[in-house]
Amino acid sequence: MTEGHPLYAWREWLIASGKPRTTVKLCVYQLRRWEEHHPRLLSTTTGDLVSWLASHAWKPDTVKSFRAALVSFYGWAHLAGRMDHNPALTLPSVRCLPHPPRPAPESAVATALLAADPRVTLMLILAARHGMRRGEIARGHSDDLMPHLVGWSLRVHGKGAKDRVIPLGEGATQRLQALPEGWAFPSPYGGHLSEQHVGKLIARALPEGWTAHTLRHRFATVAYAGTRDLLAVQELLGHSRPETTRGYILMPQDALRSAVLAAA
Repeated sequence: MTEGHPLYAWREWLIASGKPRTTVKLCVYQLRRWEEHHPRLLSTTTGDLVSWLASHAWKPDTVKSFRAALVSFYGWAHLAGRMDHNPALTLPSVRCLPHPPRPAPESAVATALLAADPRVTLMLILAARHGMRRGEIARGHSDDLMPHLVGWSLRVHGKGAKDRVIPLGEGATQRLQALPEGWAFPSPYGGHLSEQHVGKLIARALPEGWTAHTLRHRFATVAYAGTRDLLAVQELLGHSRPETTRGYILMPQDALRSAVLAAA
């Protein structure tokens, strides 16, 4: 991608606007997919975009993500004077139904912890017992450990460059303190492991069908069951809206039963 290419200029604009590098990388990838089908990026109609989005057997979440990238690119192209109109302006919105919570069962977590090596054990603990995303686990660093009056906490570098601080359990604290200074999960090629690699290691340790993301659902479900405090769980997960957190929580059966008995 050369400097004269419109995707290069758009990428620079995204970076300058403060978009996280992971978001920028995904957006550019999505526009490259579109460019493979329609090389003349700046000679596009709304009908071209609609036909392309409709031609794939994608899930609504995927369509919504590609649509957002197209809206961003063509909005920029219009404002930058690269096009005299914005073909993405009237793209139909995409309705996504909420996914039901899918917390990994305790048996799956226990099985994984029994067989995992020390590195993956720490990854599992941070995901299942602290609600961290795979990317947040990958970016863990010794500088992020913080002593508090009642124990240790960890500064977590979340999505959208939004940091938060979470309390650490004793097991996670001891394991993190035992690591050398630097990245908690260093890459042999320099820097830290990628979030994709962390996700693969966690998924391999778990029984088939369970992932790092289902461990976040497990954390949300168990934390809410123990506290009934949705806002506390929201803060620990790093969500901007409580509605998002609610989608991670499988409602405790005792709460449902109590509601039925109260109405009986």
